[in-house]
Amino acid sequence: MSALKILFTTDVGLMTAAGFVFMLGMGAFFVRYFLKHMKEDAKRAAAAKR
Repeated sequence: MSALKILFTTDVGLMTAAGFVFMLGMGAFFVRYFLKHMKEDAKRAAAAKR
């Protein structure tokens, strides 16, 4: 319980929490970005075969 208190009440803890949130958001963005471009490339490859 004291770890959560430190995480949300100290400057270092808040910066750590912000870093975690940023990294999770960046990871979600890249997964979405890569999947979108993989689908587009697959469509282009399928169209090129025709």
